[in-house]
Amino acid sequence: MSYQHVLFEVSERVATLTFNQPATRNAISDEAMIDEIVSVLALVPTRPDISVLILTGAGEAFSSGGNVKKMQAKDGIFAGSAMDIQQSYRLGIQRIPLALYELEVPVIAAVNGAAVGAGFDVAMMCDLRLASTTARFGETFLNLGIIPGDGGAWFLPRALGHQRAAELTFTGRLVDGEEALRLGIVLEVLPPADLMARARQLAAQIAAKPPQALRLAKRLLRAGQAMDLKHFLDYSAALQAACHGTDDHAEALTAFFEKRPGHYQGR
Repeated sequence: MSYQHVLFEVSERVATLTFNQPATRNAISDEAMIDEIVSVLALVPTRPDISVLILTGAGEAFSSGGNVKKMQAKDGIFAGSAMDIQQSYRLGIQRIPLALYELEVPVIAAVNGAAVGAGFDVAMMCDLRLASTTARFGETFLNLGIIPGDGGAWFLPRALGHQRAAELTFTGRLVDGEEALRLGIVLEVLPPADLMARARQLAAQIAAKPPQALRLAKRLLRAGQAMDLKHFLDYSAALQAACHGTDDHAEALTAFFEKRPGHYQGR
């Protein structure tokens, strides 16, 4: 498939989705941009040759979030009555958190520059985050007199705890890469030239695992946020039983005893 607003490529079980609108600092509130992002996120689960997805941005920014110029002009998703705007959010940018949350493969955000507003929230929707030393993070909605309408207020407390999420939301301040590392926003901070190489290295390490079990492990982590312990343990037992019956499990055991890497077929 060809895209106009994003880049998408797959190599050695690792997919890379690049926001490719550097002129707008990769704003993600425009309908065409949202459609292409959601299209890619819908495609990934159907591809058994994909085990990990990397998200990054072209140019100097990861994503600036909403298009502030269109916000001022009351254009696009910001046009019309309050009911019109509500519907635009529901049928527009809110499709992204739903698609990312349902994604069964691990997602790594390689944050190459500014990730503010909805851009910060999208990074926080990922499982793992690596940052360039040039990265900046900010839950900046209140600075513009709005709130995180993209679902960020659901993800941020789960990732950072209520107090830290509240502080970032209420102040709207920017956080550099080193502070982001201290706060647990990111896993590592790297020089800009090393960011994508490290993201691909981490992705390759994850993609080397049995692909079916990897997807089930991601599903299990998500389920644990919503289920009570008893039902979660039942669910865990069912998924574990399915894993024990796979060829990849048998290969993993053989590889363990033979002290070699496993060679997995997704069966």
